[in-house]
Order: sequence, then C-alpha cells, then structure tokens
Amino acid sequence: MNKKVFTLYLFVGPHLILFAVFIFLPTIFGIYASFTHWNLMNNPVWAGLDNYKTILFDSGSTFHTQFLNGLKNTFIFVVLSVPLLIVIPLLIAVALEHKKVKFKGVIQSILYIPGLISVSAAALIWLLIFNKQLGITGNVFGSTVAWPANQPYAWIIILVLSVWGGVGGNMIIYRASINGVAQDLYEAAAIDGAGPLRKFISVTLPSIRFPLIYTFVMTTAASFNVFAQPLMMTKGGPRQSTQVLMMDIRQLAFGSGESIAGMASAMAVLLGLVILVISALQYYVMNRNAS
Repeated sequence: MNKKVFTLYLFVGPHLILFAVFIFLPTIFGIYASFTHWNLMNNPVWAGLDNYKTILFDSGSTFHTQFLNGLKNTFIFVVLSVPLLIVIPLLIAVALEHKKVKFKGVIQSILYIPGLISVSAAALIWLLIFNKQLGITGNVFGSTVAWPANQPYAWIIILVLSVWGGVGGNMIIYRASINGVAQDLYEAAAIDGAGPLRKFISVTLPSIRFPLIYTFVMTTAASFNVFAQPLMMTKGGPRQSTQVLMMDIRQLAFGSGESIAGMASAMAVLLGLVILVISALQYYVMNRNAS
C-alpha cells in the first residue's frame, strides 16, 4: 500500500466506520425489525407484512389512526416551516450584502447563535415568553390566551422556535453562495437598467440555484423528522393536533408500558420512504428547472 492510498484510508476510514456503526447497520436492523413483532426485550418474531397492513389498511386499528394523524401533522409542519426556513434566510443574506449595512459579521453571528442552543433550553425560553401570566405576550400585549393549549397558537409557537433556531444555518450557506457570484453579472445587469429586484431575480437566484436546491431538500428532510419542538412546546396538543409522527414512533418504542418496537420501526420505515420520495421529486423538479 503506497503512501497516497494509506493517507486516503486514514482520512476516510474513521468516517466510514462511524457511518457503518451508527447509521448503516441501525438502518438495516430497523428495516428488519419493521417486519417483526418485537418489544425490545425478547427476540424479534417474524411477522412479514402484518405491521404494514395494520398501519396502512386496518381502519379500526389505533396504530392506523396514530399513523395518519401523525403523518398529517408532520405534513402541516413541513408545509408551514420549509418556506419560512428558505425565504427568510435568503432575504437576510441578500440584505447583508448591501453596501450600507455595517457590522455584517456581528449580525450574522447573532442570527447563527440560536442554532447552537439546545432545543430543550430554547423551548423553555419561548414558553416563558408566551406564558400568559409571566411572559411578554401577557404583560406587554395583554394576551390572555394559553398558547400551547389552543390552535392556531400552538402551531405558531412551534414555528417561532423552529425558525428562530434554523435561520442561521441556511443564511450562512446563502451568504457564501452570493459572495461567489461574479460582480460582472451585476454590472452588466445595471447597464441594462436592472434594478435591485430584477438583479435578485435574474442574477442572484440563477447563480445560487444549487445551494438553493441543497437547502430546500435538506430543510424538508429535517422538517419531516421534527420531534423536539412539538414535544417541548405543546406535548402534542391540543387534542393531538401537533402530535407529529416521530412522537408516535418514540412513544410506541420507548413509552410507558410494553414496547411495540416492531410497529414503531414500520412507521419509521414508511416515514423514511416518504422523505426519500419527496426529496427525490424536489431534487428532480428543481434541478430540471435550473438546467
């Protein structure tokens, strides 16, 4: 083995090992477990497609109802959060590129810091802010609404927490991409009489289309895996209207009472298939339009 090959394995090897141990092998076992009856204590018992039939087609089953409700609420979160997590960071990144804006690095750091705070700590902060007795909404604005216990306020506080913590990462990607756009393109557009909006539409967006595709696909996939925000902010209420699918999966596998890990694994596999199909469609449509 020559020095170059050894160096290659030295750098790539640890990542491959970590990927195999913590992602690949658990995924394979999770797929296998979805075809079994398993309670985490005894050995899995092969059940074939029973779990999937129950989840998808048995309308009288609690698992069927849980899956549909959880998937519906997950889709609601994705539809509401993804546009905000794409548009807001993009607008901020464009605004920070304006020549009159000062302290750009400081502003960028301030906006990125919320992404470094744990969701649990951030949720406690925002729950206090939205508390009708102790928070700003009650004492300053006179709100008497119990936000976590009423709709649409429950979704609003979940979205506020998600956007507050998620804007910074996408913003940095967009800023780096915009900085790489050739200034000649903007100068040519200015000569043609293009204003700021036309430059943004005709120059900036086409030039950063691949970072846009990346952030759109990855943000969507992350939003489908939402768990901590609705758990910490509303505990799935009111009336399970914010009970997302990841909460049901966790409850079945690790909640009180006997574990139903086989059924939870089947739900997780179905959620993974939904994410895979939607991500592939997003990439195909956006890449086709961009080319």
